[in-house]
Amino acid sequence: MVALMGGLLAVCATNENNNQKEENMNTTLTLTQEWDKVFPKSDKVNHKKVTFKNRYGIELAADMYTPKNASGKLAAIAVSGPFGAVKEQVSGLYAQTMAERGFLTIAFDPSYTGESSGEPRRTASPDINTEDFLAAVDFLSIQDNVDPDKIGIIGICGFGGMAVNAAALDPRIKATVASTMYDMSRQIANNYNDAEDAKEFRDKQRKALAEARTQIARTGDYGQQGGVPKPEDLPTAAPQFLKDYADFYSTPRGYHPRSGGSTVGWNLIGTQSFLNQPLLCYANEIENPVLLIHGEKAHSRYFSEGAFEKMTGKKPEIPANLGEGNNMNIVEGNKEFYIVAGAVHTDLYDDRAGVIPYDKIEHFFLDNLK
Repeated sequence: MVALMGGLLAVCATNENNNQKEENMNTTLTLTQEWDKVFPKSDKVNHKKVTFKNRYGIELAADMYTPKNASGKLAAIAVSGPFGAVKEQVSGLYAQTMAERGFLTIAFDPSYTGESSGEPRRTASPDINTEDFLAAVDFLSIQDNVDPDKIGIIGICGFGGMAVNAAALDPRIKATVASTMYDMSRQIANNYNDAEDAKEFRDKQRKALAEARTQIARTGDYGQQGGVPKPEDLPTAAPQFLKDYADFYSTPRGYHPRSGGSTVGWNLIGTQSFLNQPLLCYANEIENPVLLIHGEKAHSRYFSEGAFEKMTGKKPEIPANLGEGNNMNIVEGNKEFYIVAGAVHTDLYDDRAGVIPYDKIEHFFLDNLK
């Protein structure tokens, strides 16, 4: 009976693999075929659009980057983020760059965003967005030119938190990088720097969300909130990190019409579930290597500090001023925290500042996807 069940499972798995490959040839999505990224196309890689479904039946759109003249089974990396961005922005740049360095990569749009499916649009979920990473691993695992034992992920900004969460759930993820990460549950429930970690703050949000839901039920209109203003529309007294976001999302540097950060943000209840569904609950049980990367001057650095302490039980000790060029690497077992001297949050979004530590990322994956 055990042997029979094993055979049936093997047949089912084979059928599912074939079905998923067929789905990638028969997508129901409308995908843009021309190059519409905010970064230039590399002549060192081959590029194509692919699709795959997560376990909720949401079809995800992705860009696949393969090193030119590659042969055999490659190590592979799935990339997503930042929170509110699309694959034509930051994740695509990371994916293309890592493909130039020999990895097969995909940069995908999360559920409900970009070219991926899902209704209502501009919705996020700690569960579904973690699942998006697992579905990307599913997809990579069955590609003929990928070694399924050599798969890693990169999460950027809010998807750094989702990537760490995915690593805690799925041991197929052999190595994880979280760059300039946000823990979205912590931010939404406590505000920045945990400044409003109080029931009263969360109650105010709960009431507003409840009222919004009633209005949506009445009108059918999910509305929109957020998005990043143009730099000239921000008040002079706006926090510097908001000015940094505006400088990326709302200027030619990073603007993309499908990006929520560049346009409409989220729907009115699009991030509700983060209010009481914390990420990183079992980050301390991740057995495979994790690399956290953050800018020294980033307003969000405390998220990586918290994640590192959660994973290792040790609070990272970082000097008050690293000094120009003095990047710092803190290692505790197979967990690393790499601090980029002088960098702010959005410096790790693109190559403008020239500080994204691609060499560090490459060597981390070479060491751990082997």
